[in-house]
Amino acid sequence: MDNSTEFDSQARSTQLEFLAEKVLTLATTAEGNPLEILAVLRILEQLHQNIRESLFQQSLPDSRQKLYHLLREIESKGGWPYIPRSSLKSVMENLHREFPEVTLEEEVDPDGEGNKNQD
Repeated sequence: MDNSTEFDSQARSTQLEFLAEKVLTLATTAEGNPLEILAVLRILEQLHQNIRESLFQQSLPDSRQKLYHLLREIESKGGWPYIPRSSLKSVMENLHREFPEVTLEEEVDPDGEGNKNQD
């Protein structure tokens, strides 16, 4: 690797670390406010999608050898970056574990209309 590429890579790494610290600080200041933290997560997800669909896809290799090197790099550095979403079901299960006295289950009557339990 030549020195200019190594320097650029180090500068980008430093910038990314700085941005990560800023985002973490922003999320930490929202601790206890799930709507603010959710807003941070939504912005990160949207940013990930925008970068993946525009810049990343446009910069994909145009030869097998370059693609092979990219795939090797992805594999050796931890795989594909993925932002998992929590399903509403898992959020509800976690909520129920923390507050078992609260029930949000619905009964379905024969007509298929949902009614909340009136326990």
